[in-house]
Amino acid sequence: MGAFTLTKRDDGIAILTMDVPGDSMNTLKADFGDEVSAILDEIENDTAILGVVVASGKKDSFVAGADVTMLAACSDADEAQELSISGQKLFDRIQAMQKTFVAAIHGPALGGGLELALACHYRVCSDSPKTQLGLPEVQLGLLPGSGGTQRLPALIGIQQAMKMMLTGAPVRAAQAKKYGIVDDMVPQSVLLDVAIEMANKKITKRVLKKDMTTKVLENTSFGRNILFKKARQQTLAKTLGNYPAPMYIIDCIEAGTNEPRKGYAAEARLFGQLVMTPESKQLREIFFATTDMKKESGVADVAPIKVKKIGVLGGGLMGGGIAFVTVTKAKVPARIKDITTDGIAGAIRYSYDILNKKVKKRFMLKTEMQKQLSLLSGCVDYSGYKQNDMVIEAVFEDVKLKQKMVADIEQHCNENTVFASNTSSIPIAEIAAQAKRPENVIGLHYFSPVDKMPLVEVIPHALTSDQTISTTVEFAKRQGKTPIVVKDGAGFYVNRILAPYMSEAGFMAVEGQPLDSIDRALTKFGFPVGAFKLLDEVGIDVGTKIIPILKSQFGERFNAPEAFNKLLENDRKGKKNKSGFYDYKAKKPGKYIDDSVYKLLGVKPEKKYSDDTVVERCVLMMLNEAALCLQEEVIRNPRDGDIGAIFGIGFPPFLGGPFRYMDTLGLAHVVSRLQHYTETYTDKYQPAEILLTMHKEGKTFY
Repeated sequence: MGAFTLTKRDDGIAILTMDVPGDSMNTLKADFGDEVSAILDEIENDTAILGVVVASGKKDSFVAGADVTMLAACSDADEAQELSISGQKLFDRIQAMQKTFVAAIHGPALGGGLELALACHYRVCSDSPKTQLGLPEVQLGLLPGSGGTQRLPALIGIQQAMKMMLTGAPVRAAQAKKYGIVDDMVPQSVLLDVAIEMANKKITKRVLKKDMTTKVLENTSFGRNILFKKARQQTLAKTLGNYPAPMYIIDCIEAGTNEPRKGYAAEARLFGQLVMTPESKQLREIFFATTDMKKESGVADVAPIKVKKIGVLGGGLMGGGIAFVTVTKAKVPARIKDITTDGIAGAIRYSYDILNKKVKKRFMLKTEMQKQLSLLSGCVDYSGYKQNDMVIEAVFEDVKLKQKMVADIEQHCNENTVFASNTSSIPIAEIAAQAKRPENVIGLHYFSPVDKMPLVEVIPHALTSDQTISTTVEFAKRQGKTPIVVKDGAGFYVNRILAPYMSEAGFMAVEGQPLDSIDRALTKFGFPVGAFKLLDEVGIDVGTKIIPILKSQFGERFNAPEAFNKLLENDRKGKKNKSGFYDYKAKKPGKYIDDSVYKLLGVKPEKKYSDDTVVERCVLMMLNEAALCLQEEVIRNPRDGDIGAIFGIGFPPFLGGPFRYMDTLGLAHVVSRLQHYTETYTDKYQPAEILLTMHKEGKTFY
């Protein structure tokens, strides 16, 4: 069976339907070229065909992009460039047709899918929330390689097109209509009818409407020079040179503004180069890993129970965030219990504020916001809790309090209710120690802010049932999260590998290394923020609370600088009370280090170490701890360890995660550097046994 079907109607309009056999979503594959070319020949030669509607045979998907797996087969940049050229030629042929082509878009039209639609003469999309259009290639370290860097700017203007390509963020149907990506937006029920009507129209060239400022910037060589110069400056400030794709995208757009032919040539050439970069290879591996994880269940062959109602204990930021992703993503009612009505109101306001912003920006209808908010309710007792399939606890980090929550839920809910604790540090076995039904107790550790951070850790203890694990993993996915199952123990996985990294930054600070130089070195390496900025964000009091718990279980390598206690004595909690490592009372709050910190730490700042040394000392501690977690089976495999580090703490994605990074460095190098610091500095750098064994046997993690 082919992926394309051409159906000819009596009115002269043909429907070209794409439906890739065996796949839930359409993706463009290299071997479709001959099939599409043959169909285009047929269209061209059939004088009875006046227009063509390009549609999808899938229920909720137009074309989700190109098949990324075909890139791995490219042996060099020239081969990858040929893939781009063939895609360009195919879409050029559609655009050059004298018969009107219309893309009827419902569901995702992403990457190559949007490039296909851009090659058509007109586009109409459904008003469904499932419809989104975008060019997300930059997120895989690539650029749109089938004409997207040329057609989108020509259609909607340089600035808006560049923003879409540099962020990779898709736009919803209403935005697509506003920007001019589509010519019309209609209900799904009449999408095909409207597209057929459009296909009867003559091909006309659209005139792009621009205000005076846009005209000056985009229509004059002087303005374009300023525009592209500013774009490069801003892009470099964000990427710090770690990601080549964004700069190449700007190069392609600029080349095409002067001469379209040169723009297409630049696009193909630079696409070929990007496919072979290590950055793109690592980003593509992350994509494959997360795709595989979506197909996995918590415990193989153990079916989850469908969660239909949940309770959330605690109306703080975490509780509010958990309730938000439950009602907006999982579409499941959430009942929030707090000790005060103010707490409940605060948690509901969390959802209202986010949704109301979407309504104001016209990303969402007010009726949809009201529908989602109607799934939220609250109580100061346990009324309405009997039917809950799951209760997620997000109260203070106090083991006695959490044990009481378990007892309360066992009393007020049913015998099958899953109790999931959002603890960040307390072993789940301790929380379940007095439970009557310990098989129902599990950890479900979210990261702040819950509405943005994609990771959750699912933590079974020794007595947690397989069904509870599968149920929790399945529900986390419905909340839009990427869950990793980790072994119970202090810090679990993410906080356990983060703690020694943070502590090492702290030790360098008390040795006199300027705090801003440490943070700059770590962000230049690729972390989203430096260690001290991160500690200010999460709260110095919260960040330091986990250290004694880790130290009691794992020993001296989890020591933290004692001088940091003086910060807490000085009531420095970070951003939340506007007193931390950074100055939050200056004209630019949180931009510069508060110099009074040095006096509290009892040091005089003086740069002693190079950026490379700062990064190496911190990152080696994280890598070694990640290896120990694999050795102790805290994580199931290196893949979960990499995804956990990238999605949980922002380990540089272009490096692929701790385990892929160790493979890149070579285990001989990792072991050698750990041994160097063990001999010259401290025993806490002692290489994990798994690293020594794998190095000796010449093995790699992947």
